[in-house]
Amino acid sequence: MAEKKLSEVPRDARALFTKGAEAAQRENLDYAIALFNQVLATEPAFYDCRKALRDAQFKKAGGGSTGFFKKMMSGAGSSPQIAKAKMAMGKNPAEAMAIAEQVLNADPNSSAAHRIIVEAAKALELPRTAVLSYETLSKNSPKDKKLAVEYATAVSDIGENARGENILIELLRENPNDGDLNQSLKNLSARKTLDEGGYGALAGGEGSYRDILKDKDEAAALEQEKRVVKTEDNTARLIAEYETRLPNEPDNLKLVRSLAELYTQKKQFDRALEFYDRIRNSGMGNDPSLDTAIANTIVRRFDHRIAEVNPFDVDHAERVAALQAEKLEFQLAECRKRVEKYPTDLAIRFEMGVLYFQAEKISEAIAEFQKAQNNPHKRIAATSYLAQCFAKRKMFDSAVRKFQDAIKEKIVFDEEKKDLIYHLGCVLETMGKKAEAHEQFLLIYETDASYKDVAAKVDAFYAGQ
Repeated sequence: MAEKKLSEVPRDARALFTKGAEAAQRENLDYAIALFNQVLATEPAFYDCRKALRDAQFKKAGGGSTGFFKKMMSGAGSSPQIAKAKMAMGKNPAEAMAIAEQVLNADPNSSAAHRIIVEAAKALELPRTAVLSYETLSKNSPKDKKLAVEYATAVSDIGENARGENILIELLRENPNDGDLNQSLKNLSARKTLDEGGYGALAGGEGSYRDILKDKDEAAALEQEKRVVKTEDNTARLIAEYETRLPNEPDNLKLVRSLAELYTQKKQFDRALEFYDRIRNSGMGNDPSLDTAIANTIVRRFDHRIAEVNPFDVDHAERVAALQAEKLEFQLAECRKRVEKYPTDLAIRFEMGVLYFQAEKISEAIAEFQKAQNNPHKRIAATSYLAQCFAKRKMFDSAVRKFQDAIKEKIVFDEEKKDLIYHLGCVLETMGKKAEAHEQFLLIYETDASYKDVAAKVDAFYAGQ
């Protein structure tokens, strides 16, 4: 069973979920929780609904914070419902999960219930659902090493390898000599290298990464050192060690890339770029992640040059502005090359649109954001930028429609949704529709009065009445 998105569940379930989300926004939490549970009874793989339910449960409980007594109770696991869920696990994991959610409706911090959801989610192959409960289990038992390794592995399973590493790194800071934790981090780092390094694309076919590295243990060791080692002295030591190895391993492109990254950390950007060029010129450099790494290094070099401008110089502002303009010009040119090289990569199209937007090339930005909307991971952000482009062109009606489209798709009331509502309010304000603008600002104010200047806008509206 694969986890489902909103567009993948039946229409009836979508309608109930939307009602639940609206009820949650109105603080009618009991009704929202009931509706979310009703949806999950028939669609246990609907992750967004599970996440919305969890948010509502915690909000009803008062934000999810727990005292010592409540933590003790949440780990007790003596509830008859917990026993019932454990009995159901073997034959019907979805039923066990539904029973556990009933426990969480009353106590969203129940470790026993979250443990059942983790096991049921694994049985049903719902990895993101498992991670959702691991988050609470980890908060309840922050020093549980076995749980931390499980949590980190689960996070890695959903493709967030760096986050998984950070979970173990945080625990290692308190237990620096723990051999088991170090080994777990080593294993996770090796997996991250294999999964995310992009080396499988170097040769444009399967197995190329193994041909380059030859030794997974070596990859793990290099990656672990890169992530854990933080001090300047250790960075210098690693550079010296890798430089010594390189003449004997000239075809070890992983080693070359590690050197490039280490020199970047040392702010020796020109030396770093020499090593990146070595990979590119090897004939194994047809890799979008390599192009991105090179571009990021050059951008960091610009940022470093900007930071080094003496703030007391009389021409400080002019020099900084010139460097920033040069940086943006480089980013535009570099991104255009990547668009030409990977024309179907909509994430690059989105990046191109953002750069055009920053450069005030609005017509070009509109064209890129319209393409980027077809990327499901960039759709809402691209729609938001598209609306902002229309607003800059004074096409206010079009801007309003685009903001409204994005808001409808954004179910959870998070920072991104606040930003969309805020921009919509600003456009309506510009159009002279003060009452409609006030409604948007008030939606944010009722949840987060400290967001940007919404408090001042709301106060000004009432003062003018």
